[in-house]
Amino acid sequence: MKPDFKFKSRKRKKLTTLLGLTLDGSKLDGVVLRRTNGALQQLQSFSAQLTLDPLTAAPELVGREIRNQLDAAGVRERDCILGVPLKWVLTAQTELPPLPEADAQGLLQMEVERGFHSDVTELLVDNSRSPLAGDKTFVLLAAIPNTHLEALEQILAAAKLKPVSFGLGISALQSPAAEKSNGVLALAIGESHVGLQITAGGVVALRGLEGAIDNEAGRRALQPEVVTREARVTLGQLPAELRAKVKRIRIFGPKELAQQLADEMELRFEPMGLKVETVPAYAPDEFGVTLPPDASLSPAFSLAARYLTEQKPAFEFLPPKPTLLEQLAAKYSSGRLRTTGAVAAGVAAIVLGIFLFQQFQLWRLRSQWSHMQVKVTELQKIQDQIRQYRPWYGGTFRSLAILRELALAFPQDGVVTAKVIAIRDDGTVNCSGNAQDSAALLALEANLSKLPGVSEVHQEQIRGSKPPLQFVFSFKFNHGGASEN
Repeated sequence: MKPDFKFKSRKRKKLTTLLGLTLDGSKLDGVVLRRTNGALQQLQSFSAQLTLDPLTAAPELVGREIRNQLDAAGVRERDCILGVPLKWVLTAQTELPPLPEADAQGLLQMEVERGFHSDVTELLVDNSRSPLAGDKTFVLLAAIPNTHLEALEQILAAAKLKPVSFGLGISALQSPAAEKSNGVLALAIGESHVGLQITAGGVVALRGLEGAIDNEAGRRALQPEVVTREARVTLGQLPAELRAKVKRIRIFGPKELAQQLADEMELRFEPMGLKVETVPAYAPDEFGVTLPPDASLSPAFSLAARYLTEQKPAFEFLPPKPTLLEQLAAKYSSGRLRTTGAVAAGVAAIVLGIFLFQQFQLWRLRSQWSHMQVKVTELQKIQDQIRQYRPWYGGTFRSLAILRELALAFPQDGVVTAKVIAIRDDGTVNCSGNAQDSAALLALEANLSKLPGVSEVHQEQIRGSKPPLQFVFSFKFNHGGASEN
């Protein structure tokens, strides 16, 4: 796999309870922390000696041994953060001129290939950057062989644990992100070695000092002169600008050994202007939350606490998990299969695009319908009523037209009045009534004959010799010649 310099930007799983583990030689330390209401609570802690070497023994057997130790300590938490042994870490240093990030990544890629003797495809690489004068950047490259990390993942799986991060215990004890860490040489006394870290805006030096601790008859014996010598060498390898920033030496570890080392370091480094101090406990504001009263200073506690308080690690060595698409791409990434896969992916993208467009159209139409549905329902009811009652109504208003023509023909002074008007389907109209004199009746019939749409006016009957005279006449009414107004 290619080195990746962006591991620290990965999305981290948000947890409230976490198991912190550190592996140092054959010693396994653990602590279970829970974060509640701005405070950390320590649920369990343990320390155990493993009989199997994680790098040489079968992962299933090592995982089973760790599971037995966890069960004996009453630990049931599955999510864990592991501090990997510092002696596994390979380092290299370089400087970057002012460059865009894309170009800086390419330059770091070349520095990784040049700085490590191992095949870079077999390493997982992370980096820490520190500013220099002239907009330059000092970069510490840190790498761990993939085989070591894969073995750890198999061991944790066999122990029924789910790793959320692989970090470094010394970087959790002395976090480079804290302002008070600027210009600090940190020393962490472990089981089989002394860890060394120098921070100046970022981590600028990282070493595991082998030979600094001897095991004499089952007891650890510190070799302070070895630590002092290697610390001086490490400082001397830094650029003068960074070396001048280092003002303090902080020592973590068992009280007696830490004080023994501090006494030796004071003799060598206080004349150089470096203040030496041991760190017996956490500062109250170390993690930005309230600490439990029984909190013991340890890499395992620091790793879990910084994760739960959402502080980014200086280095992340948990291998990234490829997505399903990345796995398929890796499986079918050569020759004809790659071409076929690309065509299939293109066709799938087109089909998906059409489907999404169709869904968008349906969504838009449904939205429009939801706004007009009420009005459409009302109009539909009116239409239904029109269809139901339309046969009962004529669209020509014939009867009103006939009555209008009669009203225009009858005299306005009431000399002639109508009593009965009968309108037949064929347009024949019979009208009967009374007239004061025959002349007025004849004038009515003459006026009616002149009106548009009226024809065949006939006097059917006149009865009586004295007023009022009773009459009956008929006429034809033509629809096309009549006005409907």
